[in-house]
Amino acid sequence: MTAQVPDELWQEFHTIVNMTSRELEDWLRTRSAGEDTEELPDQIEPPTGQQVVEILGKRRRDLTPRDARTMQHVIDSVHRQANLEAEPKAGDAEWRHQLMDLGHDPLKPTRPGE
Repeated sequence: MTAQVPDELWQEFHTIVNMTSRELEDWLRTRSAGEDTEELPDQIEPPTGQQVVEILGKRRRDLTPRDARTMQHVIDSVHRQANLEAEPKAGDAEWRHQLMDLGHDPLKPTRPGE
């Protein structure tokens, strides 16, 4: 089943998610290798970051309703966790890492025209 993803959702998701699928995959692999990380065997859905990687690998017309919900969740979460206009401060590593788990690196320069 495919989802009709509105232009606004598509554009905002691809603005918020400023990491490439490769960058996000590498980050998630690094993050999961931490000594405090433990896999949950009964976890039904992949973590949101992995869902973002999957969405980035799809064509717009191939997105599912679940993908559209994930896209909106990522947008809402990043807006809630970050003031996108704020400058990062020293000591905000965990804040940055939480955002990067969703595909948004607040230290990455914005693309021209954004």
